[in-house]
Amino acid sequence: MGLRLALFALFIALAPAFVSAQGANVAFGTIAQDTSLPVEVTSEELSVDQQTGTAIFSGNVVIGQGEMRLSAQRVLVVYRADADGIAKMEATGGVTLVSGPDAAEAQRADYSIDDGTIVMQGSVLLAQGASALSADTMTIHLKDGTARMSGNVRTRLQTGADK
Repeated sequence: MGLRLALFALFIALAPAFVSAQGANVAFGTIAQDTSLPVEVTSEELSVDQQTGTAIFSGNVVIGQGEMRLSAQRVLVVYRADADGIAKMEATGGVTLVSGPDAAEAQRADYSIDDGTIVMQGSVLLAQGASALSADTMTIHLKDGTARMSGNVRTRLQTGADK
């Protein structure tokens, strides 16, 4: 029993180094992307540029679609050329993304609606219950609810009840 415990402790100690070198695939959120749901945005300011097909929301921006919520200080929304919906969003400044029980923070998030991907960059922190992972970049694939973390990946796994 002592050897198994020692090997487990060694694995936990070495896991962050292994994950750092290889990157990590993780589950993210409990929802699949549904672009048919309405997008609700609140902010302190809005600036629209008809010529470029963009809108800039700034100041305590909160964007919701279904169960997914994104908050940031500034969000650039780029509309499709045919003005039929949103092509992408670029969020900067204290970005937080919440989907079901999972929450991620970063300096920046780029959301490609058509691809169904969100790329979060800059001091990414992912909290999943009592466990946490950090990395330089996290790419979330909303269609299947998976994410890949890369660059200086570190993890803190909660293996039992806190005492």
